[in-house]
Amino acid sequence: MPSYWQALAGLRVRVDDYSVERRELAVSPEFTRVTTTVVLDGNGETGHGEDVTYTATDHDDFPDGEMLSGTWTLDEYARRVDDLDLWPAEPQMEASTDYRRWAFESAALDLALRQAEASLADVLGRPYRPVRFVASTRAKIDPYLALNPALEFKLDVDKDWDRALMERLAATDRVRVLDMKAYYRGTSVDLDPDPELYRNVAEAFPDVVIEDAWLQDGCLEALAGAEKRLSFDAPIHSWSDVGDLPLEPHWLNIKPSRFGTLRKLLECIEECEKHGIQMYGGGQFELGPGRRQIQRIASLFYADGPNDVAPSEYNDGPAREGLPTSPLPPPDGVGF
Repeated sequence: MPSYWQALAGLRVRVDDYSVERRELAVSPEFTRVTTTVVLDGNGETGHGEDVTYTATDHDDFPDGEMLSGTWTLDEYARRVDDLDLWPAEPQMEASTDYRRWAFESAALDLALRQAEASLADVLGRPYRPVRFVASTRAKIDPYLALNPALEFKLDVDKDWDRALMERLAATDRVRVLDMKAYYRGTSVDLDPDPELYRNVAEAFPDVVIEDAWLQDGCLEALAGAEKRLSFDAPIHSWSDVGDLPLEPHWLNIKPSRFGTLRKLLECIEECEKHGIQMYGGGQFELGPGRRQIQRIASLFYADGPNDVAPSEYNDGPAREGLPTSPLPPPDGVGF
């Protein structure tokens, strides 16, 4: 059987022109989320892909005049994008180069599928399934549970968490993933590795997946017995990055935009399946079409995982009546 990428690589796409659309959401007085959508037009159809770069100023002067017109296979198109100058200036975060590349690649996939009147499930020969999702937040889960006692959570651990708080959260039996944020630098969510904190987390939550824990400076020893629950996210931009980890993971958080290209994403998913690594999806606070797209990837490959792909309504405000419930129904229609 062809690989997932081989099944897509020959799909043809006609590009007549493209434009970009900027989106903004004022999250707080200190933070406005900005993303940019690449809009490819061709043969009467439109494809969309979202650049989820977090630094707002990196979206200024977004390239909108590169030469993309032509008829390509997706493989040829990817090689063309290799030659584009997508950054007038160096991005402030290294990962942003992958995020922008993903916007151009996902837009082309969307357009190619629409021109072929097909879905990604059609081309890959896999069914879409209902998508289980978790809500990603800090420790204040009570307002959500008051409205929906069945809701599951992915929580960011904080340095101020004490054992009493951990035990209270664990007692809800609703926490599925805890994010240690050890691989972020210079962001508002950094969490310095602390063996004592790690030990308390592992003991208080004996069944929870522990994501992005630091594995040096006594931290791995503090997680003794929890090795099969360790997951990785921020360090993973390709399958080769998995091989660079100090242990073979049992879990991976798959964020498509981190991979930059369709090929690297699909190769990693395929290798995870071969090696028995459990997967779940992750989001990047998408404001546009990227959210729908990560939900479709989850629906195809890891629909039953604790997917951090909740509908965008969860990013638009506090807990409130009317929020969508898990699982999401299988997607329908053509495109990505």
